[in-house]
Amino acid sequence: MDVPSFEMKGKVALVTGGSKGIGFAMAYALGSYGATVVLSSRGVEEGEKAVKKLIEKGIEAAYIRCDVTDKKQVEQLVSKIATQFGSLDILVNNAGMNIRKPLVEVEEKDWDQVLNVNLKGLFLVGQACAKQMIQQNYGKIINISSILGSIGLPLQTSYAASKGGINQLTKVWADELAPFNITVNAIGPGYIKTPMTEEWLSDPERVRNITNSTMIKRIGETSDLAGPVVFLASDTSKYVTGQILHVDGGWTAR
Repeated sequence: MDVPSFEMKGKVALVTGGSKGIGFAMAYALGSYGATVVLSSRGVEEGEKAVKKLIEKGIEAAYIRCDVTDKKQVEQLVSKIATQFGSLDILVNNAGMNIRKPLVEVEEKDWDQVLNVNLKGLFLVGQACAKQMIQQNYGKIINISSILGSIGLPLQTSYAASKGGINQLTKVWADELAPFNITVNAIGPGYIKTPMTEEWLSDPERVRNITNSTMIKRIGETSDLAGPVVFLASDTSKYVTGQILHVDGGWTAR
């Protein structure tokens, strides 16, 4: 019996929102297993610094600026990657944001901003990459969701709605793209220490509550996403599709 490998040498991976936090950690993990990594984000300076860090670690990497809410920019991004590197094999659909407010204080612009980035942006990138992967008859799409796609917590109206949508898109896309040798899965992290959660996790009582909600009794680290993304991006998971993998210290299992 042949044992599938985690090795991704010769594969090209796109990580949206890849310049920091979870995105950078997952890009580093994929690059460490041989993938060529393309980072995209809106912040050019941060993106170029992130790529420099990857290159210093011996990872082949590039940065292409892209606003995921702009269809034309997204299509140009995918075209550039396919032209420059010859293929686009892995997508980590990670770009996202959050605005935390009570329901009665959420403004229409808050809702639009979060849904545009988290859900519309993920759709646009996924659609463009799927078209390229169908031509190749191969691909791995990994959508970054959240435990908030499966459970409810206060102050998360727009964010939770976007992540619930991501979970459903993951299942629909998995079914549609399976005939083209493309798997589609999602990773649903719990609370992870990142620049986006830094302020939220500065409250000791909140940290205690979050920690006590997990079985493992700690806040997640970005490195906790490395193994799951490598598994879903490599051929070790070629019979896994349409799944939401919660990386949350056991929170949702309760």
